[in-house]
Amino acid sequence: MCTALNFVKNRHYFGRNLDVEFSYGESIALSPRNFPLAFSDGTRADSHPAIMGVAHVAEGYPLYFDAINEHGLCVAALNFPLFAHYHAPCKSGVNIAPYEFIPRILCTCKSVEEAKRLLSSATVCNLTFGENYPNTTLHWIIADESGAIVAESVKDGLKIYDNPVGVLTNSPTFDMQLYALNDYMSLSPNPPQNNFSPSLALKAYSRGMGALGLPGDFSSKSRFVRAVFTHENSVCDSEKEELAQFFRILDGVAQPKGCVNLGGKYEYTVYTDAYDVKNLVCYYKTYFGTALSAVDMKAEDRDGATLVNYPIKVTDSVIYDNLK
Repeated sequence: MCTALNFVKNRHYFGRNLDVEFSYGESIALSPRNFPLAFSDGTRADSHPAIMGVAHVAEGYPLYFDAINEHGLCVAALNFPLFAHYHAPCKSGVNIAPYEFIPRILCTCKSVEEAKRLLSSATVCNLTFGENYPNTTLHWIIADESGAIVAESVKDGLKIYDNPVGVLTNSPTFDMQLYALNDYMSLSPNPPQNNFSPSLALKAYSRGMGALGLPGDFSSKSRFVRAVFTHENSVCDSEKEELAQFFRILDGVAQPKGCVNLGGKYEYTVYTDAYDVKNLVCYYKTYFGTALSAVDMKAEDRDGATLVNYPIKVTDSVIYDNLK
């Protein structure tokens, strides 16, 4: 299970938590402008905007979990169990396999509006990368500085939702996630008022009691509500604080290993990443190494034709103040 966030303040950051029970051997993969990307419908993108993101590279092909192109368009794929449904290819329109959804959008589109137009005639097809790579049940958040949308392929077709909160988790469908916020409209970052009874002298005895009732479990609905609340009430006093704030919001919905038992395996937050959209830098940290690492797209040859691949590393996060 995962949580994605589009965070637009003075600067624009986009990223996610990847919550699974094991690492896929992730890397930061840069597909430069002339690295050919083949698609399941027989077409190829021999020239396209440079793309950078976290991927599992299989047979030289980047299977992206999340990524950004050099125009500032971002996409992340999140697990969508019980609801995702992939269809047979259509004779008209655009056919997109789940594994290629991210590069197909980022090769073709420069903005959320362009992605909407592409997806208006698209079918997400039940085509796999190979017999050793079965499809995962997915839905996608697509974002730029103007906002975000969610794309969900369900039994009655591909649904596109405007996403006014910039957050996505897992199942249920996004419209149901958004509707669930109605249950929490009384929450506030401010001290609570006594609405219980005018005849009782009730007082707040602790800071933070305005958010009593904010869910703290690890279900997708609860993580969605918690991430939206912290996002909507986020305050940054300077641009320098915004990257730290972004990671703090996702830390608030991160999964510690041991709390979600999958029958002897435990789901945990394998990595958290943040794309500085303007500067085209991907920052990341891992569960076992909390210091930030970064890859700068602009430091690479974006006109190249060879996939650039940086395996995600566990960065030592302990600095001793009294040892030399």
